[in-house]
Amino acid sequence: MTEAAAVPVRLSVPEMAITRAADGSLRARAKTPLGAYPKRLTERLEHWAGLAPDRVFLAERGPDGTGWRRITYGETLAAVGAIGQALLDRGLSPERPIAILSGNGIDHALLGLAALHVGVPYAPISVAYSTTGGDFARLRHILAVLTPGLVFAEDGARFAPALTAVVPASAEIVVSKNPPSGRAVSRLADLRATRPGAAVAAAAHRVGPETVAKFLFTSGSTDLPKGVINTQRMLCSNQEMILSVMRFLAEAPPVLLDWLPWNHTFGGNHNFGIALYNGGTLYIDDGRPVAGGIAATLRNLREIAPSVYFNVPKGWEEIALACRDDAALRARFFSRAELFFYAGASLAQHVWDLLDDLAIATIGKRVTMLTGLGATETAPFALCCHPAYARSGMVGVPVAGVELKLAEVEGKWEARLRGPNITPGYWRDAEKTRAAFDDEGFYRSGDALDWIDPAAPAHGFRFDGRIAEDFKLSSGTWVHVGRLRALLLECLAPHVRDVVIAAPDRDAICVLALPERAECIDDPAIRADIARRLAAFARDYPASSMRVARLAFLSDPLSVDAGEITDKGSLNQRAILRNRPALIDALYAAPPPAGIITVEEFAA
Repeated sequence: MTEAAAVPVRLSVPEMAITRAADGSLRARAKTPLGAYPKRLTERLEHWAGLAPDRVFLAERGPDGTGWRRITYGETLAAVGAIGQALLDRGLSPERPIAILSGNGIDHALLGLAALHVGVPYAPISVAYSTTGGDFARLRHILAVLTPGLVFAEDGARFAPALTAVVPASAEIVVSKNPPSGRAVSRLADLRATRPGAAVAAAAHRVGPETVAKFLFTSGSTDLPKGVINTQRMLCSNQEMILSVMRFLAEAPPVLLDWLPWNHTFGGNHNFGIALYNGGTLYIDDGRPVAGGIAATLRNLREIAPSVYFNVPKGWEEIALACRDDAALRARFFSRAELFFYAGASLAQHVWDLLDDLAIATIGKRVTMLTGLGATETAPFALCCHPAYARSGMVGVPVAGVELKLAEVEGKWEARLRGPNITPGYWRDAEKTRAAFDDEGFYRSGDALDWIDPAAPAHGFRFDGRIAEDFKLSSGTWVHVGRLRALLLECLAPHVRDVVIAAPDRDAICVLALPERAECIDDPAIRADIARRLAAFARDYPASSMRVARLAFLSDPLSVDAGEITDKGSLNQRAILRNRPALIDALYAAPPPAGIITVEEFAA
């Protein structure tokens, strides 16, 4: 990590109290208690609408793609009251909630906030489930679990196939524009035109900490998506947890530019909630870090300088490379940045170092990068890394209000969590709910942790992989995928963006690699360099649980619809291995076919 002073920012990562229980598990919690938080999230909307009614809350690109459509806190609260009355008039409830098919946008936000305000649960659903064609199997499953009374899609024409094929006749369809033909459809504008009555205030008064706020569906990496129940207590306590660490958010209204999808907890709870809870302004980024999408993000960053910026590792990589080559973008991006944050996967250290170097060259200081550990089931903020020990793969210590239990599972320490931010379970799935908690009520995260420094436990923990991803070789030797993946990404940078470790019950480890650039696949010099690096890696880590024998590039695009990659760009190791049996067989063929990189010739 680059040694240089950081932009001053008020942070308060707590000290950790550690004990060992009679069953041998470790217990860790913050020494400082969690502060008070509201009983429902829209209390913060009412607060800011009263204190700063003309401050911009949300902004999105206008219909022509040039200017910004903005809505203030005062305008938002008025719209929430009107839509809230319309929802009450329709008799919506947890048994007949709202499903939102379209992505991030002001109309999506207004409908969701209105639902939160009057106690009607809603479920934002991955856009990919409605727009990638096929039989809409995942969307069909989710709607069957929800039994929605209202389904919203901002653009009726774009979502027409899904609306026609999957939405039951018992559910009202609401759109902002382009209503599809063949079925009665309502307009969101009509809901916004509803005159709010006393029923809205009465309903808001009844909303309490245990009221179901929303359902967030997991990506379904190993099964069909599960509906994670998010209560008002979860959302509100988690925002106070975030504020207990990121103290600077209370000093001046934050400015965010964010693309992260609201059907995920990082974008929809963490980032959207930060703007609302702290009276900030959220610019809705219409880009994303995928082919054909990053240009929109860079365009937006040339106009909007965020004070705090959140992204997944792939997004940070694209921004770092763009800033390296564009001085004007670099100057704008770093101009008022106080804090950076990543989640979703480990950030490659060379990308982190490049960001530090660019910041120092541009503003004379680096910008603190934080990360932590969380999940959809934890709302998500649960652990956070102290800046002094922040490095790729570190997750830190439990934040105020969270109790961490480390239980030994298959030779690793599984992180289990308890606190007001933890889900009560999965909607209409008692079996999976029971399996998700241990006998003391701790949520079983499936994430393994280890000490950053065993001699200094106060430094906190590092991520040690997903227990479910680990497997045994045919010899019976365990392969710990998380640790191996992190080491390989460092070894193979900058040629390789990510790796998938193959395969259970084989006699050696092979790797599928996602190239950093398409030309890496066929470039003889790069392929030879990768082989030499893998040979050196084998000398440094000669054990069969670490030594990589062969590598093949993933040349075909990864599929969101097949579950290989999430909306946030994270790889699903199991799905990729399951969907590419021929490539796995080629990795282990004797002799290996052309295109497979082997390390034998460089192993001496």
